[in-house]
Amino acid sequence: MKKADYNVLIAGTGVAGLCCALNLPADMRVLMLTKAKADESDSFLAQGGICMLRGKDDYFGYFEDTVRAGHYENDPAAVRQMIESSPAMIEELVGYGVQFARDENGNFRFTREGGHRRPRILFHGDETGREITKTLLAAVRCLPNVTIRENAELVDILCEENECFGGVVRDTRTGELTDVCADFTLLATGGVGGLFENSTNFRHLTGDALAMALLHNVQVEHLDYVQIHPTTFYSEEEGRRFLISESVRGEGAVLLDKNGNRFCNELMPRDVVTGEIRQQMQKDGTKHVWLDMRPVGKRTLEEHFPTICAHCREKGFDVLKTPIPVVPAQHYFMGGIKVDLDGRTSMKRLFAAGETACNGVHGKNRLASNSLLESLIWAERAAKRMAALRGLGIERFPASDKSRYGDYAALKQKYAKIVREEAEREEWCD
Repeated sequence: MKKADYNVLIAGTGVAGLCCALNLPADMRVLMLTKAKADESDSFLAQGGICMLRGKDDYFGYFEDTVRAGHYENDPAAVRQMIESSPAMIEELVGYGVQFARDENGNFRFTREGGHRRPRILFHGDETGREITKTLLAAVRCLPNVTIRENAELVDILCEENECFGGVVRDTRTGELTDVCADFTLLATGGVGGLFENSTNFRHLTGDALAMALLHNVQVEHLDYVQIHPTTFYSEEEGRRFLISESVRGEGAVLLDKNGNRFCNELMPRDVVTGEIRQQMQKDGTKHVWLDMRPVGKRTLEEHFPTICAHCREKGFDVLKTPIPVVPAQHYFMGGIKVDLDGRTSMKRLFAAGETACNGVHGKNRLASNSLLESLIWAERAAKRMAALRGLGIERFPASDKSRYGDYAALKQKYAKIVREEAEREEWCD
């Protein structure tokens, strides 16, 4: 088996992994992994936007909106850190070249989504995640100390006595295995959508990092906290579900039953709206409800939601003339590998960030457009903590058992089974 040495191993090329790489010292050698292409992370799919504290007078409202959506199961310290860090993070993103929507005077334009009492969400059309992630990816590609390896999957972490020393990496095309020795490892592999039949996530996001954590007794939390997005485009086709951003409802779109009657408050938190939709579907005996986007207005639809409008046209629906069919689908994962305010796990040298991690900021249900912000802030803090601890070099490197990874299909089935069983156990305990 091959062996490679780095200061930092980052599994994942979404906003969390990229932000971590950008905030590490230039003399630290970094290897980033993605099991597909670097631009095929769920971060690219985020439509709505990214939250920002509007000022001191917005703090209480933002805090209360976040914990109310999370059923008051949030960690107050984590929520406070996210909110207070948001203006600086937005400034950092603008510094990298991220283009947020602005008014005629050059000021930020803000939109509103479900669960928010006021507009505090920055956006770039309906492709905010793509704008942020592609900009950060371009910046990382310019760093001489960072290597991005596509079609490379982390199949296990290498650890001994509750200390991580890197991981085992598999080439997804050839099956070749490589031991990667690293002073620090960041797990930022995304969520668990690939385990669900209907999900807005890429199919290759299957919660592998969670299974590795469970196998090596790394603390996890709330693996049963899975968020269902109320509105995805209804289709009989197989594959990833197309998200209809919550911002559409924030701008005035309404939900209708089979008779064209409005049946709920569209600006309630996601889990509430999802429940209302499912109840209406059962009452109507239908597989979907309808979303009428005409109240948003032609100009806003064309300027703010061009991608959504184009997708609907492609599927035979002109949103300026008719409602579209929508149905709830799995969207986000609030649970994950338990981390502190710096992204540290219960295992020495092992960090986690993004949807892979559970830092307590979301509670039981995530408030709209908090995910990109949370991922970025914890990834940056993880990078700074790694830099502060860089003097702790690795003095030993445990050998890996190559036979454990020989049957790849069986390994993947094992990982999926581990995650599902733990999620079911936690749900039963709750």
